[in-house]
Order: sequence, then structure tokens, then C-alpha cells
Amino acid sequence: MSEPFAVSAADLLRWAESLAGIARTGLGFTQSLYEKERFQEVLKVAADIRAAAIEEAESDALFEEWLASVGEGVAGYVTPKAAVAAVVGNDAGEILLTQRSDSGVWLYPVGWADVGYSPSEVAVKEVYEETGIEVEPVSLIAVFDGLRLGFARVPLYSLVFHCRMLGGELRGHPLETRRVGFFARDALPEPLAGGARWVDTAFAAINGETRPADFDAPRTPPWREP
Repeated sequence: MSEPFAVSAADLLRWAESLAGIARTGLGFTQSLYEKERFQEVLKVAADIRAAAIEEAESDALFEEWLASVGEGVAGYVTPKAAVAAVVGNDAGEILLTQRSDSGVWLYPVGWADVGYSPSEVAVKEVYEETGIEVEPVSLIAVFDGLRLGFARVPLYSLVFHCRMLGGELRGHPLETRRVGFFARDALPEPLAGGARWVDTAFAAINGETRPADFDAPRTPPWREP
């Protein structure tokens, strides 16, 4: 007999968000009452799947929230949110990390992309707000799918910049971080969010290596695991 197919909570979450995105986009564009009913059924299934992935989720409330967010035309096209992150090193070759106040995990400074700022400006702003360190952007080193990699519970694309430290003093944001600090590669704190995916890229940038921007390779087919 073949081995049973194992489904993780991360898989359920990703599938639920994908289905919800398809359904909400369809509801935003279609004028057919029949199609609206079918998309609503898909949206309800997606809410049930997400509730199974995150035990505290209420599927009925989530369904209503998703339904209320449906727009029309282009405004109704559901896309991932955008986040911007920064990899910052010091003279000792250590990386700047923050411990998130909500989850307790450690990660480089990262935040939602703000309207009115370019991505590189958001990177500079996030580093200063979260750590007190002043930086300047050097290069874009990675573009990650946060939901696929387990960085987030909502669909988002994370743009990661390598930034050069200019000055400032370490001080964590009182609401967003528990602790901040610089850490050597052989002394990274735990729990570290997705470290196996980005640590090599981050320290390559800090050590002055020039590489093409890292990104998630496409799956084959793209909606399934390889």
C-alpha cells in the first residue's frame, strides 16, 4: 500500500487563501447570478478549510468578512499584499534581527508597504522604526512568497533589500518588537522564521558577494507541491 498523503496546516492555509482569492475575484467581476452562487459556495469551502488550518478561526465570520471585501472590476481583483524587508550587517559581519512582539519569532526588519513610499524607502523606514538603526539601500536581494514559506498567514510578497548601516543606536519598537540585536551566523537566535530559506542569501550580501536576486522557483504545475 502507498503511504498516506500528509497535509500540513501550512498546506491547508495556502489552499484556503488561493480558493478564497479565486472566489472573491470571481464575485468582483461576474454579473451572472448563477456564477455568484457558485463563487459563494467556493468561498464558504475556503473559509472552512482555513478554520481547519487555524483552530481559532470562525469559518462563518471569516466567510462574511471575505464576502464584504469583494469589490467590482479591477478593484475586486484579489492579489497578495506587499511587505518590505531589510538585511543589515555591521562591521563584524553580524546580521540585524528583531524578535516579533506578536509571535516571538526572530526575523530581519520587515513591514507592510506603505502608500506614498517607494519599496526602498519603506525598507529604510522600517529598519529605523523597528531598531533605531539608520541605513541606506544597496540592492534588492530577494522576492519571497511569505505564505508559501510560512512567514505569514495571509498572502503576501516580501521584497528583501540589502541595506548598509549608517549609524543610530539599537532600540526596539515598543509595540512591534520584544528585542533587537546583531547576531553572528553561528549564533542566530531561536525561533528563527524560515532561516533555512534566507540565511545564506542574507550573509552573502553582508559579506559583499554579488548574486542575482533570490526568488521562489515555480512549482510544476504551479498550484501543487513539486
